[in-house]
Amino acid sequence: MVAELKSLKADLTRRMEGAIESLKRDFAGLRSGRASPALLEPVRVEAYGGEVPLTQVGSIAVPEARMLTVQVWDRTLVSAVEKAIRDSGLGLNPASDGQLVRVPIPQLTEERRVELAKAAGRYAENAKIAVRGVRRDGMDQAKNAEKTGDISQDEEKDWGVVIQELTDSYIKKIDEAQADKEKEIKQV
Repeated sequence: MVAELKSLKADLTRRMEGAIESLKRDFAGLRSGRASPALLEPVRVEAYGGEVPLTQVGSIAVPEARMLTVQVWDRTLVSAVEKAIRDSGLGLNPASDGQLVRVPIPQLTEERRVELAKAAGRYAENAKIAVRGVRRDGMDQAKNAEKTGDISQDEEKDWGVVIQELTDSYIKKIDEAQADKEKEIKQV
């Protein structure tokens, strides 16, 4: 019984941690006022007969606080990289210099900051939904174990308490990450 609970808790923790990691990747793509290589990581470039991640055609660097550079490895892909960044919806305007693509990070307007804060809220809510889905799966497993006679009703309730405490701790982590991101976005 104790081993099963530990196994279930470990599985639920791993899955909830995955929701947190996904949230962090989403937040990395939200632009604050500073340059970050993570900003360009979701960008996909039309290359080699398909779409590939930008990180597979060049290396991203941060030479200054408000500038990103992409060192494109294949000279023929420079214009494709520029186009992909321009069309990414990030509001960036790249310029090439040989095989180096410079991407200045413009100052955020107040309106754009509000939009980004709302996007952060949507990402956080999606992460909470994922965590609650994991909780539901855990509760279902506990109910099924009780129905099949593997555990008693009291043990099912104990499992429910453990699963809810785990869920609450991850929801709190999500709320903290969202508050930090909003603070970062609104910082002028």
